[in-house]
Amino acid sequence: MFTVQKEADAEKNLAALVKSAEFLLEGEEDPIAVLANISAAIYAYLPRINWAGFYLLKGKDLVLGPFQGLPACSRIGEGKGVCGAAVRDGKTLIVDDVRTFSGHIACDSASASEIAVPLFVRGKVRGVLDIDSPVPGRFTGLEREYLEQIGKRTGAFLEGTPEAVW
Repeated sequence: MFTVQKEADAEKNLAALVKSAEFLLEGEEDPIAVLANISAAIYAYLPRINWAGFYLLKGKDLVLGPFQGLPACSRIGEGKGVCGAAVRDGKTLIVDDVRTFSGHIACDSASASEIAVPLFVRGKVRGVLDIDSPVPGRFTGLEREYLEQIGKRTGAFLEGTPEAVW
């Protein structure tokens, strides 16, 4: 059984989220199950978010993977939106106000800020962990640090799975 033990301190809560993600990565071989559970853990642990999930690179498009939140865009074209920019640049992107981001793709009209963490598999960006919030300026450098840890561990997990499965 999985339980969420939120901490009052933001950094302790993020550390608990990373530990939970590590737990979810252990012992499971199916990448869809793992990505679904990690997105659920993020959604449970992070306050003031309205979407958390994965997009996986298939050809030149990012294709929707497991997520928590309202239905989202099924495909994001190469370099489009916050996710596409994070994949193109190969680095985490925090957008404090998505309305000021040229080319932002509005899947949920309530989203005001976003963080996109690229997933590296075998040295190449193969997807992105995407989290939205209805609160402007929601994501901090501290969250970037911990979410990048989850992204790194998730990418390492995907290295051991057949690409055709995800």
